[in-house]
Amino acid sequence: MEMYYFAYGSNMCTGRLRGRVPSAKPLFVSPLYAHRLRFHKRSSDRSGKADAEFTGNQADVVWGVVFEIDEHEKSNLDQAEGLGRGYDEKEMNLKDCNNQRYKVWLYFASDSHKDATLKPYGWYLRFVIEGAKQHALPGNYIALLEQVKSVEDQNRDRESRERSIRCR
Repeated sequence: MEMYYFAYGSNMCTGRLRGRVPSAKPLFVSPLYAHRLRFHKRSSDRSGKADAEFTGNQADVVWGVVFEIDEHEKSNLDQAEGLGRGYDEKEMNLKDCNNQRYKVWLYFASDSHKDATLKPYGWYLRFVIEGAKQHALPGNYIALLEQVKSVEDQNRDRESRERSIRCR
């Protein structure tokens, strides 16, 4: 059985997501209104990861990619994303370009794991930007992503491993 997942961070990079859930198939891009993208989710590697933070303001938007995945692979993604250990999940309704409604789920940062002083590692931000380009998100949104400040990962093995993953 299939389910629908809204990726807005590093999992927009299809190659990275398929490393976690091989069945992942991109369906369409979508805006998520009343949310803004922040990189304040504290990760176990001490860097900032993406969060679609709810604002309630319809002018705020996070763009992402809706993927279809096999339901039996969701636990793999839950583990990789840290569900219950910094990320929680919620279901939302999103529409494709034909106005067809999809019930999607997404991860968002737990309040206990938010730290506004954090920055993403460069390799992590690369996944976000390349994933946005791979799926042709709006140019002005990609330009905003390219302005995000990142920091260097001092763990050279992790840096090398993550940079070897391709989006396509």
